[in-house]
Amino acid sequence: MLTHALTDSLTHIWSVPEPLETAEVEATGGTRIILRRHGNPEGPRLVLSHANGLAADLYYPFWRLLAPRFDLILYDLRSHGWNPRSELRHQNIAVFAADHERVRLGIERVFGAKPAVGVFHLVSALAALNQDPPGHGFEALVLFDPPLYPPSGDPYTAEPLWRRLSTQARFRQDHFSTREAFVEHIRRLWMFELVIPGIPELASQALIRSKANGSGDLGYELRCPRLWEAHALQYAFAYCLEPERSRFACPVKVISGDPLFAFSFMPSAELKGIVGFEYDFIPRTTHFLPLEEPAQCAATLVAYLEKEGLV
Repeated sequence: MLTHALTDSLTHIWSVPEPLETAEVEATGGTRIILRRHGNPEGPRLVLSHANGLAADLYYPFWRLLAPRFDLILYDLRSHGWNPRSELRHQNIAVFAADHERVRLGIERVFGAKPAVGVFHLVSALAALNQDPPGHGFEALVLFDPPLYPPSGDPYTAEPLWRRLSTQARFRQDHFSTREAFVEHIRRLWMFELVIPGIPELASQALIRSKANGSGDLGYELRCPRLWEAHALQYAFAYCLEPERSRFACPVKVISGDPLFAFSFMPSAELKGIVGFEYDFIPRTTHFLPLEEPAQCAATLVAYLEKEGLV
């Protein structure tokens, strides 16, 4: 695997393999969420999802390191990645949380019931934390940089941040003439400055799709349209209060970006808010840490599961 990783690093090419199996889950409003199985079906199960506006396939440099040992079930948030576009009004954290439970039950129905650990990043982490109770049905949750505030805090202190992120998404460029144009667009975005080589090219496969315009020429559009991305962020602040530790249905591990970096949520707005979690951070990373230091993220995840006796 080390030789493979070195080759990928030198060529800057990531190619996501075809899933071992796929299945569909019907979610709120009748939309479909497509499950994909990768890795080792005989291994311990991990269920993985992603941040708003991204897709599970973009995390391939991270989850490929887990594939030899784990039974990996990937899914995209509604209107993202492999999934069809759903109604705009359903693009919010509350519906993501409801989808999360539908997905969990669908995985057990299709692939068989066995203990599973949820591995979620940013908005998908918020969906897991807004289940009732948080972590229901999982042996543990491993959450990458979830944007949380202490249970005693005021979520409205975070409202300006989320409104700003929503506004930025609303005016994002969402049509591109070629895949190469999208790659160059990603390379110019400051929030992707620290990602490993090959991520912009991989994003051109995972985040956009072809679309014929009015003249009949082919162009490309975001799989998750900018208005859908913005809508999910607009009221996200209302779902960012850290649940009381007594409410968790399973252990929770939080792995954050570097707390010295501005572009990192940390596990909480205040240090006292991390007492309910086991906490680590990956130095010199932002809240896109699985795309910046995938090997360290994978190693930290596995070390935690081994310590807890889950693998």
